Amino acid sequence: MRLRRLPDPDFLPALDTRYALQRPASGLAAGPQHPPRILLLYGSLRQRSYSRFVVEEAARLVRFFGAESRIFDPSDLPLPDQVRADDHPAVHELRELSMWSEGQIWCSPERHGQITGVMKAQIDHLPLNMGGMRPTQGRTLAVMQVCGGSQSFNAVNTLRLLGRWMRMFTIPNQSSVAKAFQEFDEAGRMQPSSYYERIVDVVEELVRFTILLRPHIVALTDRYSERKEAAGSQPDAASDLSAIATTHQLKGV
Repeated sequence: MRLRRLPDPDFLPALDTRYALQRPASGLAAGPQHPPRILLLYGSLRQRSYSRFVVEEAARLVRFFGAESRIFDPSDLPLPDQVRADDHPAVHELRELSMWSEGQIWCSPERHGQITGVMKAQIDHLPLNMGGMRPTQGRTLAVMQVCGGSQSFNAVNTLRLLGRWMRMFTIPNQSSVAKAFQEFDEAGRMQPSSYYERIVDVVEELVRFTILLRPHIVALTDRYSERKEAAGSQPDAASDLSAIATTHQLKGV
């Protein structure tokens, strides 16, 4: 499995537990009682990857707040379209993890004013529709980024756009860590700071929204166009813009 092992999963030295609610969504919604399932993706393969460090801190908080976390390791993920029919174990596992998830956290470095190719490749391997199943639709999403210099929001803005495209419910809060190289110790643990506190806020909010929304996902994602398509009424390929665009893509235009 391409799951990254989380070191010291229950050790949270930067968290002041006097003010942290271990069950932040308590009483918000009736429905499934299992721990919320959260998938975390990061966007750098460097040995000392700050986006991975942020994701690991977020995963520990996910556990603290009573949810289940899984971190996907993209180290051998091929580029989109590199492998025929996406038939690669890493692609299969990423899609299975997305199907498993009820919420996700995406964290990318900002490189040349944008998310990294590693981050985008993971998202590009998640189709909107996969054999009648939708691996991202209806999931909650939290977005984060790390910066090498001053604080910026280009990466989180792009991740928000992608989350909307993937039919996910992106929560209002977000995190951007400026000068990330100054925020972690030699072991890769984040030091107490306002940046860390924002990550706590984001994860806490994600857990709340996930528990609040998951009993209603079927109703919230029930679409007229999909009901019509399922009933066998197909759009006119000569006039339907989405069909025209898809045809051109398949022809390599």
